[in-house]
Amino acid sequence: MTKAQETAQRLIAVLVIMAMLGVIGIPLTVILFFATVVYFVWRAVQRSEQQDVKNIFDFYVAANEILRDDEKRWYGFEVNHVVGEGERVLHMMPDPPPLVYFTLGALYQRIGDHEAAAEHLAHVLEDEEGDEHSRVHPSTELRRYVEVLRRIEREPGEAPQTTAAIRGLERARRARAAAMLEESRARLGSVRHGAVSAAPGQHRQGDGGLHTLAGKRPATPTPTPVVPPPIAEVLRDLYEEEKKTA
Repeated sequence: MTKAQETAQRLIAVLVIMAMLGVIGIPLTVILFFATVVYFVWRAVQRSEQQDVKNIFDFYVAANEILRDDEKRWYGFEVNHVVGEGERVLHMMPDPPPLVYFTLGALYQRIGDHEAAAEHLAHVLEDEEGDEHSRVHPSTELRRYVEVLRRIEREPGEAPQTTAAIRGLERARRARAAAMLEESRARLGSVRHGAVSAAPGQHRQGDGGLHTLAGKRPATPTPTPVVPPPIAEVLRDLYEEEKKTA
């Protein structure tokens, strides 16, 4: 159902209700008052829905700027604010777009929260609902988001910054999502392995205090995993390529 069809249905419903009120003898002034109240409530709801959709694309733009510009020194509170906006977007819809999950996962990896990064990236790559093709019964929010997304794609000149952010994030998702998930899981595995290795009694309580276990061989250092190029390099290369082809 398109936005015009939704508007037409709502208008017809209001007219039917007004006609019913007139039939049962409600004064015209009361009917007009009722119609005015309904109109302003409807406009407020409509503006709220539009703002929610706008917040998603604003999140893409802000996140893409952070992920693409690896040389810029971002304050922690700036990145945390964008992460918070992404989490708010994620929870305001029953079926958030997969790109939101990927973008949040990339941001979490950027700040070193590999557990959250792996969770969000795994949803995109391994969850049954992590792909756009699986969304056959969209919510009203997702349908409205897709309508705006397709309008931006058809007319990229109307929102060039948003268009560039979406394209950069989508291409990074295709090129790097699997490697990023593998990297975050490898980092988590290294941390957990180090914690387990350090947990057994490195010292024991003796009569005279703490003594090192005799004959204990030094632990073999955990090999550093091979880290693929950071997402910032990928996004920066994609951005430069788009500027050349534009």
